[in-house]
Amino acid sequence: MSAKAISEQTGKEFLYKHICTSAAVQNRFRYANVTSETDWDRLTQDHPWLLTERLVVKPDQLIKCRGKLGLVGVDLDLVGVQEWLKPRLMRETTVAKAKGILKNFLIEPFVAHTQEEEFYICIYATREGDHVLFHHEGGVDVGDVDAKAQRLLVGVDDKLSEDSVKEQLFMHVPDDKKEVLVSFVVGLFNLYEDLYFTYLEINPLVVNQDGVFVLDMAAKIDATADYICKAKWGDVEFPPPFGREAYPEEAYIADLDAKSGASLKLTILNPLGRIWTMVAGGGASVVYSDTICDLGGVDELANYGEYSGAPSEQQTYDYAKTILSLMTREKHHEGKVLIIGGSIANFTNVAATFKGIVRAIKDYQGPLKENGVTIFVRRGGPNYQEGLRVMGEVGKTTGIPIYVFGTETHMTAIVGMALGHQPIPNQPPVAAHTANFLLNSSTNAAVRFVFIVELTPISRQVDCLVDTKATMLFSRNTKAIMWGMQTRAVQGMLDFDYVCSRDEPSVAAMVYPFTGDHKQKFYWGHKEILIPVYKNMADAMKKHPEVDVLISFASLRSAFDSTMETMQYSQIHTIAIIAEGIPEAQTRKLIKRADENGITIIGPATHNNPCLTSITPLCFNQIGNTGGMLDNILASNLYRPGSVAYVSRSGGMSNELNNIVSHATDGVYEGVAIGGDRYPGSTFMDHVLRYQDTPGVKMIVMLGEIGGTEEYKICQGIKEGRITKPVVCWCIGTCATMFSSEVQFGHAGACANQAFETAVAKNQALRDAGAFVPKSFDELGDVIRTVYDELVANGTIVPAQEVPPPTVPMDYSWARELGLIRKPASFMTSICDERGQELIYAGMPITEVFKEEMGLGGVLGLLWFQRRLPRYACQFIEMCLMVTADHGPAVSGAHNTIVCARAGKDLISSLTSGLLTIGDRFGGALDAAAKQFSKAFDSGMLPMEFVNKMKKDGKLIMGIGHRVKSINNPDMRVQILKDFVKGHFPATPMLDYALDVEKITTSKKPNLILNVDGFIGVAFVDLLRMCGGFTRDEADEFVEIGALNGIFVLGRSMGFIGHYLDQKRLKQGLYRHPWDDISYVLPEHMSM
Repeated sequence: MSAKAISEQTGKEFLYKHICTSAAVQNRFRYANVTSETDWDRLTQDHPWLLTERLVVKPDQLIKCRGKLGLVGVDLDLVGVQEWLKPRLMRETTVAKAKGILKNFLIEPFVAHTQEEEFYICIYATREGDHVLFHHEGGVDVGDVDAKAQRLLVGVDDKLSEDSVKEQLFMHVPDDKKEVLVSFVVGLFNLYEDLYFTYLEINPLVVNQDGVFVLDMAAKIDATADYICKAKWGDVEFPPPFGREAYPEEAYIADLDAKSGASLKLTILNPLGRIWTMVAGGGASVVYSDTICDLGGVDELANYGEYSGAPSEQQTYDYAKTILSLMTREKHHEGKVLIIGGSIANFTNVAATFKGIVRAIKDYQGPLKENGVTIFVRRGGPNYQEGLRVMGEVGKTTGIPIYVFGTETHMTAIVGMALGHQPIPNQPPVAAHTANFLLNSSTNAAVRFVFIVELTPISRQVDCLVDTKATMLFSRNTKAIMWGMQTRAVQGMLDFDYVCSRDEPSVAAMVYPFTGDHKQKFYWGHKEILIPVYKNMADAMKKHPEVDVLISFASLRSAFDSTMETMQYSQIHTIAIIAEGIPEAQTRKLIKRADENGITIIGPATHNNPCLTSITPLCFNQIGNTGGMLDNILASNLYRPGSVAYVSRSGGMSNELNNIVSHATDGVYEGVAIGGDRYPGSTFMDHVLRYQDTPGVKMIVMLGEIGGTEEYKICQGIKEGRITKPVVCWCIGTCATMFSSEVQFGHAGACANQAFETAVAKNQALRDAGAFVPKSFDELGDVIRTVYDELVANGTIVPAQEVPPPTVPMDYSWARELGLIRKPASFMTSICDERGQELIYAGMPITEVFKEEMGLGGVLGLLWFQRRLPRYACQFIEMCLMVTADHGPAVSGAHNTIVCARAGKDLISSLTSGLLTIGDRFGGALDAAAKQFSKAFDSGMLPMEFVNKMKKDGKLIMGIGHRVKSINNPDMRVQILKDFVKGHFPATPMLDYALDVEKITTSKKPNLILNVDGFIGVAFVDLLRMCGGFTRDEADEFVEIGALNGIFVLGRSMGFIGHYLDQKRLKQGLYRHPWDDISYVLPEHMSM
C-alpha cells in the first residue's frame, strides 16, 4: 500500500515543522499525548501550558466525525480533562461497525472562536492532479463538502498561485481574512507536495485576529516516498484503523517485508477465528477472502495476508511459523482450518517456498494436532508438483490431515471443501516435475504466433469514451531494449519468442550503467547468441534505431530518472516499468510526460508482478516473467492465439485467468494485467476498447477489484453501444463490505473511499449494464464457458486445429533444481554455509557465535578445526595471534612490506610481499618444529639422542635458536605462553620434551633457546592431542597439512598491515637502499 493514514499528532508535527507561510500559525507543537500509562506529573512538567489554559481532548485513532460521536471534550481545565477521560480511556466503543478500545488521546489548547471564523480545506490527489477543496463554513456541521465546497484542480507539475486561490476558492471569504488565508493555503499546498501527502484535510481551520489555528486534521502520506522524505518525516508510525489492534506479529512480518525483495503481508482480523489463510499473491489473497466470506465464514476469518515475489525458504518459514503460532494459541470447538492457496505463479519456485512451510508444519505438528487443524493446499506454477508432493508427504508423516490440489482444481474450490460446502474429492496423482514440455518431439513450427507481455500500469485516466492510441500495441517487428541486468527475464522472453516461432529475438540490447559495454550470452532455442549490453542509454538508442520499446527493470529509486531520460528519444513509443514502490507523485509526472510525447507507459508494477500479458498473433512476445515457466505457457496454450481477450488488475491472477480461459475456451488472444496501483498507466477502458476493435477478439473478460471507478466506464460503454462484444466481468474485494474495520488489501488501489467504489456495487452495476457477471469468483470459469459455447454455436467462433509448438531445451540450472539431472560439484566445503537466512560456521549460526561470546579463537576453531574448542584453547589461540602480530620493522617480512608501501603499492600488494618471505627461515617454523619434535618424541628418542641425530644428519632443529634472545635474555613472549599453557593445559608432554631439548642446546650456546615459533608448534601438538576433541590421527593430520603455520601467517598479517598503514601515515617516499650498506664485489677486468 502506498497511501497510509497518519495520526493527527504526526500530521500536525509535519505541518508545524515544515510549512512555509507568512500567516501566523498559532499553537505550534502545543499538544500532549495521553495513554493509560501517562504520568500526569511528568506530562505537566513537559507541557506547563496544561496547567494554565483551557483545553480540548479527543481520541487520536483515525476516527472520523469525532465531534458528532461525542468524542471531543471542549473548553476544559486539566482536572476536567482527567474526569472526561475516566469513562473513555481504555474503554470499548463502537464507531459505525467497528468496535475498538479508546487508548490514545490528544490534548490541545482550546481556541475560542465564532462560527464565522471557521473554514474547511482539503487537498487530495487524483490521476490528473491535486484537488483543493475550500469552504467558507467549516466545523462539525460542514455537511456534504463535495457538493458545497469551491474546487480548484492543480495539474501535475503545476504550481498553486495566490491569484487562482483568490479567484476560484475565496468568493465568500471576508476581505480582511483573504491575505492571511491565501498565504496559508499556498504554503499548505507546497507542504503537501514536498512531504508527499496524498490527502490532507483541516476542519475546522480557524482564522482570527491572532492568526491561523489548525484545530482538527486528517492526513495520509505516500509511504513509498520514505527514501525521499526520511530526513523530514523521521520514523513514522502508521496506526491501524480503529477497531483493529496492532499486533506484534504484524510488525514482525512488516519488518521481514521491509528487509526482503519479496512481498510479505499480514493483517490479523480475529485472533480467535477458526479459518486461517496463507495465500500467495496480492490478487489471489483477496479472491480467497471473498470466497470465505461468500460462503458464510466472515465471522471466523482470522487473518488477511499474502506472501509473493519469490520469498526464500527461510522467509517463507518465518512467515508460516508466525501464522501457525497465532492459530494454535486458542482452541476452537469445531477445530480449525488452514487454507494454503494461490494462483499459478509466474517465477516463484513453489517447491522451494513450500519447503519453508513444511518446516514450520513439522515444528508445530504437536499444537496443530491438539487444535484439530486441517490443511487444504492449492497451488500452481514452477515446480508445483514437487511442492504438492512434499506437502502431501508431511501430512502422512505427521498425521495432520493435509489435502493437496494443483491446477486441475479451480483456485478457490478448496475453500468450499474446507468450510464443508462441498465434498473433498479423491486426489489424483500429480506429475513428478514440471518438465513435461520437453517431451514434445514435434519439429513443426506453429502456424500462429502468440505474444505475452506482462506489464503493469501507468497511462491516462479516461473521463469519457475515447479510442486508445492504437488497437495493436506491438507488431511482429517490434524490438525492445532491456534496462537492467535481468538475464533470467531476457532468456524467458527469448524462449517465448522461439516457442511462438518468431523469426528473431525481440530483445535487441540491454542497458546496465554499472559495467562497461560488453556482450551477454543467451540461448535462441538450441543455439547460443550474443546480445550487446551498453553502459548508457544514448549509445543503445543510437546503435539500435529499430527499437521502439523499453522494458525497465530499474529499481524504484532510479526508475523515475531513467524513464524520464528514455522519453527524450523519439524512437521509443512504449515503456514498461517493472519497479514496485515508485511514489505516486513521480508516477503521475511520468504519465504526463508520456502523454505529451505520445508514449504509452505500462507500469509501475505492484507486488513483484511485472505484468502486462499480451498475446497477439505475429507480434512482440513476452515481457519479463509473464506467463510463468514454459510448461505453464504450453499448458495454457499461450503459444498461439485463441478468441478471448482479458484485462485484469492483478498480475498474479493473470496466470490463473490464462488457466481458466484455456480450460473453458479455445484460449487467450491477448491478456493485460494493468496492475494494482492507484494510477495505472493503462486503464480497463483503454484495453477493452482495443479488444472491441480487434477482429480476432470474440469475447472479453475483465477482472476488476474494489477501489476506483474505472469499471463504471465499461458499464457506460456497454449501455452506449460502444462495446458490443460479450463481456464477462467480476470485481474482487466483495468481502470488504463485510468487515467491521477497514482492511487495506495488497494492491495500493484496492480501497473503497465511497460506497460506489465497493466491489459489490460495481458487480451489480456491470450486471445491470448487460455484462455477464457470475455470482462469485468460483463461477467465473462456468460463465466464461457458457458465453463461449454460445458463440461457437452461433458460428461467431470457429475453433482452429491445434498445432504443436517447437520444443525448447530446459536450462541446466532449472533441470538440476527439479532433480532431473546430476553433476559433480566443482567445489566441496564443510566449514561455512552462507545460503540460508544467516551465516553458518561449521554448523553454528553466526548469531550463536556471538551469543556464546566465542571470540576470535572460537571462530578460528570452527573454521580451521571444525570443532568448538575448550575455552582455554580459544584463549591460547588468541594469545598466539597477539604474540606473533609483529616483531619490529627489521625482520624480512616487515621490511618487504615497508619497501612495497613506500613504492606506492596498495595494501594487498604490500601485505603479499611480506607474506611471501615466510618460510623455514622466517616465521614458518611452526609446522616444521611440530613435525620434528613429534617424530622424535613418538619414536621414543631421548632428548640427547634427538639433538645428536640432528647434528649428525647436518640438520637444524626447527624452533630452536634466536638471533637476539638467549637463556640470559629470555623472550618474554615465550614466557607468557609457557605460564598460560602450564596453568591451563591438561597435559604437556610434547612441550616438556622440547624444554629438555632446550636445556641441552643452551648448554652449548646461550641463544639456542626454544623460540616463539618452536614453542607454539609443540604446544599446539599438546593442545590437539590432549584437549579431547581430536583423535590421534586427526591431530597429526592438522599438523601435516600446515594448520600451525597458519597461526603465524594470520598473526603476522596484523603487523604487516600496521607497517603499511604506518608508512602511508608518515608519508614516506620511495625507498632506495644506501650504497654504503652494499658490498660491491665485481669480477676483475680481464685484459686481452
